[in-house]
Amino acid sequence: MSTGMRWRTATAAVTTTLAGTLGLGLMSPVAQAAAHGPCYDGRCKVTVSRPTSIKVDSHRFGFGKLRITHISSRSVKMAATTTGGARLSGSTSPGGTVRLNNLSIGVRSVSGHKAKLVLSS
Repeated sequence: MSTGMRWRTATAAVTTTLAGTLGLGLMSPVAQAAAHGPCYDGRCKVTVSRPTSIKVDSHRFGFGKLRITHISSRSVKMAATTTGGARLSGSTSPGGTVRLNNLSIGVRSVSGHKAKLVLSS
């Protein structure tokens, strides 16, 4: 078997394996998380300008939506309802952090009614 023939055989094997992996969904968690939004895994930077909901992984954090309920120059208020029905809430001024279960929400700055948030787990 020549070197060129071995190279084509190896390339075909890798291509087939990769295609099989993608077809079976073994690489789907990344694609699945991306479909839910950039903050789904609990790690993102986001700017919000009005009350809104941010989707997060309910299995990982115990709640599926982080709600930003109020934004002012002095504070940002947030809330969540756990999968068991308990209500969580918190409020902090710019520069502070709120922890809901194992999700940290840092308020980096507020300008007018725009808040820059950093989510981390």
